[in-house]
Amino acid sequence: MKHPTPSPTVLRGQNILEDGHHKTMTQSFFEQLNDPLIFILFIAAAISMLLGEVSDTAIILAVILVNSIVGVIQEGKAQKALESLKQMTSPTALIRQNGSLKEIPARDLLPGDIVCLDAGRQVPADLELISVNSLKIEEAALTGESVPVEKDLSKNNRAYMSTNVTYGRGEGVVTAIGMDTEIGKIARMINEAPTETTPLQHRLGELGKFLSIVSLLLCALLFFIAVLQKRDIMEMLITAISLAVAAVPEGLPAIVTMVLALSVSRMVKVNTIVKRLPSVETLGCVSVVCSDKTGTLTQNKMTVTACYTGGRILDVSALSPEKNRQLLEGFALCNDAVIGPDSRLGDPTELALLDLARRFYLERPVLERKMPRIQELAFDSDRKMMTTLHRKDGSTVSYTKGSPDEILKRCDTLLLGGRTVPLDSVKRREIAGAMKTLSGRALRLLALGMQTGTDHPIESGLTFVGAVGMMDPIRPEAAKAVRDFRKAGVKTVMITGDRSDTAFAIARELGIAKKPEDCMTGAQIDSLSDEEFSKAVQRLSVFAMVSPEHKVRIVKALKASKKIVAMTGDGVNDAPSLKAADVGVAMGITGTDVAKNAADLILVDDNFATIAKAIAEGRGIYENIKKSVLFLLSSNFGEIITMLTAILLGLGSPLKPSHILWINLITDSLPALALGVDPGDPRHFMNRPPRSRKESLFAGGGLSCTLLYGILIGFISMTAFLQLPISLLKAHGASISLENLRILLSAPEILARSQTYAFTVLGISQLFHAIGMRDVETSLFRMKHLNNRLMMAAFVIGLGLQGLVTEFPYFIQAFGTCHLALREWGQLILLAAMPLAAHELLLLSPGRILQQFHKSEKYEKYAADPAEVRSTAGRY
Repeated sequence: MKHPTPSPTVLRGQNILEDGHHKTMTQSFFEQLNDPLIFILFIAAAISMLLGEVSDTAIILAVILVNSIVGVIQEGKAQKALESLKQMTSPTALIRQNGSLKEIPARDLLPGDIVCLDAGRQVPADLELISVNSLKIEEAALTGESVPVEKDLSKNNRAYMSTNVTYGRGEGVVTAIGMDTEIGKIARMINEAPTETTPLQHRLGELGKFLSIVSLLLCALLFFIAVLQKRDIMEMLITAISLAVAAVPEGLPAIVTMVLALSVSRMVKVNTIVKRLPSVETLGCVSVVCSDKTGTLTQNKMTVTACYTGGRILDVSALSPEKNRQLLEGFALCNDAVIGPDSRLGDPTELALLDLARRFYLERPVLERKMPRIQELAFDSDRKMMTTLHRKDGSTVSYTKGSPDEILKRCDTLLLGGRTVPLDSVKRREIAGAMKTLSGRALRLLALGMQTGTDHPIESGLTFVGAVGMMDPIRPEAAKAVRDFRKAGVKTVMITGDRSDTAFAIARELGIAKKPEDCMTGAQIDSLSDEEFSKAVQRLSVFAMVSPEHKVRIVKALKASKKIVAMTGDGVNDAPSLKAADVGVAMGITGTDVAKNAADLILVDDNFATIAKAIAEGRGIYENIKKSVLFLLSSNFGEIITMLTAILLGLGSPLKPSHILWINLITDSLPALALGVDPGDPRHFMNRPPRSRKESLFAGGGLSCTLLYGILIGFISMTAFLQLPISLLKAHGASISLENLRILLSAPEILARSQTYAFTVLGISQLFHAIGMRDVETSLFRMKHLNNRLMMAAFVIGLGLQGLVTEFPYFIQAFGTCHLALREWGQLILLAAMPLAAHELLLLSPGRILQQFHKSEKYEKYAADPAEVRSTAGRY
């Protein structure tokens, strides 16, 4: 059959699926208006227009316009960020080109390219298979059938884009790419999935609805007061608009969206790609991290350091190609790794075996020319072995490589001194003892069996040739990460397919386990009921000799004990446990396409320490969003206090709707964003236990903070509002009474200047408040202000914008303000700085004891047990 050849007229880079829908700019703009908070503003603008307040109407509509434009721009940036992330996480394809293997981005495939498939890879395009070896492909993405389909070269000789190879190997010629594939045809008929929102965004949406209801209730209360006080209804309508606007933090949705979008970029800087936005929020709650050993806790640079052959344990240097040829040749031939002039492709353990053979000048390509592979049984995690059959000198020889326990079970004879002898119980015990000695050195073991004269691969009746022990050194930064997790109240659990003694040796070196009783094997897991295992899992920190099914059971047991679990994985069989975990973490370098697709996060560098950085970032991002929300709510609460106090006292309105809008959407926005992107100190975030997933934004003193600063801002704003009439009464020797204050504030000139005072203090006090909100546990004099240059810029710009409305005639007329003298500015700024004074005074309160405890050595002592931390903190 003639296969298509790559066309020179088709450009590489077109093997992608087009998005279902791209929103137009107009659609995006109108979506920004579909918000309860914006509806309140539209109602306010309509009422202002009916009352002839043209200036206020124009300002309200201008603010809505600016808010929507900013939202459209930010959504565009977020979409570009997501598109770049798609490129970073897109699958790769292994192609055969000019006789050699080459890995390229799957999007660059062309019809006619020859693609190599193996277990764990995603099929990158529609293929016609030209060779198969026990190849099975899961086609659930296309057909919904979860059972993998076995492929052959006759009836089932097609492989389809986006399906996953679960077993075996094969090669195929690309027949269709992109939207011309079977999955591409389906993509044309379906819409894009809705944008995923985080639980935090849901809670904020509910908060927005609640605040909208509050604003309407405040308006109703205002009319009731107006009737009781027999005030002018039209005047109260304008005041009602002001109060409604004050109750709604208009910039809140935009700020939170921007912070979440920017968080994706922050995570990239710590080598973490976020695939699902809710995982950023969940990261801060993680209490257990389950990690693979190889390549994550260790360097993934396997090196053979010891061997068992001829009944003895030998150092690698003691081997010779003459005496140990079967061992060296067997491990080199029963191998799928490839070492080229400038590339190393394959499993690290297989690469280590090739390195061992090359040390004695045995090259796999040369050996395969002499002994070509004719059949094979690919490795899988259930059998824990791999077998290849080779033609040799007119006969055949098969080599089986795998777990020593499994190989030994299948052996009847032993290669000893160049001849085959029966494998009796004494020799079996000797081999088992040697394996225990090697594994006690924290070596990973692989054994080799062989058989001659068979016409197909057989994994029974083997001759035991020997075994090798290889070491993958631990990452130096992994031990530090385990210590960091312990201080952060996060438990580290190591899961591996290695023997329990090997696993324990590594875990002890890393500080994960202290005694053998901290370990459990897969067989022991199988002997326990779900209830028994859920109890036992809380004291365990190492799981050895486990299968993928065990990993899922471990995750479910931890979740059943109310833990929030992060799980790492790289293989195709890790996908179920990655999905079962609260946060699935795939490896970016060694991870298969299937694992990456199942994960929530991808570690670009496969480094365990990166998880600690990601959790610190996740905690920091949540804290920043919380700070932004509390800042905006406390500021708006201050506005409500200011308005309600004046109304209840029967005074004129201290603020116009345009004043509040200016503060909420212009002055407040930059400081709130600066809080949202505050770099913070990762060590600070990792010196406390993980928070509960259901924790309210107002937990941990959040409600007290909102109320306290809201009342303070309201108090100083009212002080500024009453400053002028009180000083006039004092100057004329009149008594300071509500009646006299009402009379003075009924004069337009005095009311306008008093409103300007209140407007200025309210706006600037919130700028000062934002600086203090960066860290409520640290004095201003100890904060590293240069670490957040955006906050410094926000403060300066905010002051400039506030000065704009009192010093430039056009804005003075639009906002109904008055020009302020330098002395007035000094007095008002001093009054507006009161939130910073309160910030410093609060640090002297008894609660400071708890804050100091979090930074003490005593905390670190108890941090290994989050329950102990909480109980100790509770006593304070």
